[in-house]
Amino acid sequence: MRTPDQPVLRDIVLIGGGHSHVGVLKRFAMNPVPGVRLTLICRDTHTPYSGMLPGYVAGHYSYDDVHIDLSKLAEFAGARFYRAEAIGIDRENKRVLCRERPNVPYDLLSINIGSSPRVNEVEGASEHAVPVKPITGFNNRWLALLSRIENHEGPLTVGVVGAGAGGVELTLAMQFRLTRELKQRGKDPDQLHFHLFDAADQILPTHNSKVRAVFEKTLAERNVKVHLGSPVQKVQEGLLHTESGKSLQVDEVLWVTRAGGPEWLKDTGLALDDGLFIRVRDTLQAENDDSIFAAGDIANVLNHPREKAGVFAVRQGPPLADNLKRLAVGKAPKDFQPQKNWLALISTGDKYAIASRGNFEMDGAAVWRWKDWIDRRFMKKFNDLPEMKDDAKLPDTAAAQNPEEASQAISAVAMRCGGCGAKVGSTVLSRALGELRPIDRDDIVIGLHAPDDAAVLRVPPGKAVVHTVDFFRAFIDDPYVFGRVAANHSLGDVFAMGAEAQSATAVATVPYGIESKVEDVVYQMMSGAVEVLNEAGCALVGGHTGEGKELALGFAVNGLIDPDEVMSKGGLRAGDALILTKPIGTGTLFAAHAKLAARGRWIDSALSSMIQSNKLGAECLRRYGSRACTDVTGFGLLGHLVEMTRPSGVDAELDLSAIPVLPGAEETAAAGILSSLQPANIRLRRGIRDQEKWVNHPRYPLIFDPQTAGGLLASVAADQAEACVRELKALGYPHTAIIGRVTAQDMQGAIEPISLKD
Repeated sequence: MRTPDQPVLRDIVLIGGGHSHVGVLKRFAMNPVPGVRLTLICRDTHTPYSGMLPGYVAGHYSYDDVHIDLSKLAEFAGARFYRAEAIGIDRENKRVLCRERPNVPYDLLSINIGSSPRVNEVEGASEHAVPVKPITGFNNRWLALLSRIENHEGPLTVGVVGAGAGGVELTLAMQFRLTRELKQRGKDPDQLHFHLFDAADQILPTHNSKVRAVFEKTLAERNVKVHLGSPVQKVQEGLLHTESGKSLQVDEVLWVTRAGGPEWLKDTGLALDDGLFIRVRDTLQAENDDSIFAAGDIANVLNHPREKAGVFAVRQGPPLADNLKRLAVGKAPKDFQPQKNWLALISTGDKYAIASRGNFEMDGAAVWRWKDWIDRRFMKKFNDLPEMKDDAKLPDTAAAQNPEEASQAISAVAMRCGGCGAKVGSTVLSRALGELRPIDRDDIVIGLHAPDDAAVLRVPPGKAVVHTVDFFRAFIDDPYVFGRVAANHSLGDVFAMGAEAQSATAVATVPYGIESKVEDVVYQMMSGAVEVLNEAGCALVGGHTGEGKELALGFAVNGLIDPDEVMSKGGLRAGDALILTKPIGTGTLFAAHAKLAARGRWIDSALSSMIQSNKLGAECLRRYGSRACTDVTGFGLLGHLVEMTRPSGVDAELDLSAIPVLPGAEETAAAGILSSLQPANIRLRRGIRDQEKWVNHPRYPLIFDPQTAGGLLASVAADQAEACVRELKALGYPHTAIIGRVTAQDMQGAIEPISLKD
């Protein structure tokens, strides 16, 4: 993540990762506005380019060919990427309401969430039909259908509802791909049947007659049965019914009909049309709210109505970005003038395409190659990103809306004396923390919301206190997710010893800025942390927050334990099996993320692992008699294993092929992208016997990889290990594996306690 030298004065929040917003991100990346911060809220990390989706379905493109990596693009643009779903807008308080995370404040808001077919308008369609949008859901069903083809016997019937350009193009792409798949498996392609339905009396109603004629001929040649003037009245499992009384047995129903906006827009008070699309002016601002913009399918530009097509969303990206910039610095937005005629390139699935513009039509394989060139060139702009120079600039207050904000911005970066520990102001802190609700425990006498300067805790009779501390800077731009990971990481040591977490005291550093922005960062971060602490039964009882260049968070955690039941690093016994509960690779992946070299889905997998608590895992290991356990963090897998062998007086053997590894970690490590802590950890290679034999193994670098909020490394009696692994997987640790064994110490080679095998 990039740390800006400028204090944040204005927040622009983007809901959705559609074609317009990827253009906004790229435009801000190439020409950022000092003091203006972008935040992207999107449920999906990889956003599809609609123009290439039929080619992906037909098998001409890979998943990555047709998807823009929002995680990488946001990092490139210096934008915060919140992996979340927006479910509402509080316009009075200027906040985006999100599912399962705190609300997100905005100064300017832009909405580019596309649209979805209205499956709820036909009985049974929402339960038994697959809408083509959101495309993530369609893709999952499509992949399942491809998998099913491998073992399918007999006829397979697919019904597609909607004979516009999208429905026709998707039908032909699926028909081409499935026919090829059946032929490759030696099956009869004539068993495949496609039916295309529409209430209209012609296909592709927005295109000229010459285009329609080409597609009518193609559909007939490909044996696609077209049912026009046949509105679908009802969908049941395996059955599709039309208003004319006809019924068709179907194995799959795809829905590509007239689309609409999401229901939650009704509650925003924004001006909407009958399709729940946001009514916008020529500036792309909402008709009744100057601070909210909309673009792409979700927008109805009142003076320039157009059909719902990706080409218009792409063209709206630059003017949308420019108007957001202008409004952020107090300038008037400019009107957007869309083109009167536009080029449509529609494929037939078999590397053949039709070009349409007004009354013009051209078709052929050459048109498909032309379309392919255009599409790949477009995607390259967003996926092949250049390295950005990080040029520090003096404070710029152009985005300040009044003298007080400008004064706060200048003082935020100039002459920071650091006195009083550079503490965040008490008013800001009290507002941010006032909404937090840490759990109450009977053994907390004085906690977070008491006016005292320290917490007071009780220690129950027969219990000992476990005390640990961890602190590190943010590695991701989302303070809520960072707070969750930081709390989880800090609790790891307590759980690894078999203790119950009792209380936590926070220490945080927050970047300089105006009060409202600092307050939100503290609230977002601590909301995530408190959720994790509460789930662990751990009470937040106090802390200290100071100002600094980078966001950072840590916790001093107290735990309670029966002193006779401690799991320690010195409890390994020869003959035990070594178990690891989570995959490794966070160090190399986030180093790659900073270099724009990691795929967004790799980072998603890493974050999912990092926010998973070790609490249940530790309890399971105790039930299976483990006496030696540690959480794998900064020293890496090898470093922590060496730490365990020495006090235990044993050696250990690691099976490199058995070690669970996060997706992408082998690729980034092979590319030489490693954490800055890696060199220090590699010094422990002298603890490996015959280590020269293993230096070229693809997993060798990963045993030194420093982890954040890593899994538990523990030993269990060999005869209990398989049962323990099964239970750990059932508890939600799917990558748990036996990764080696504890061996008797070789007295002659005790300086090299670790041996490797493949």
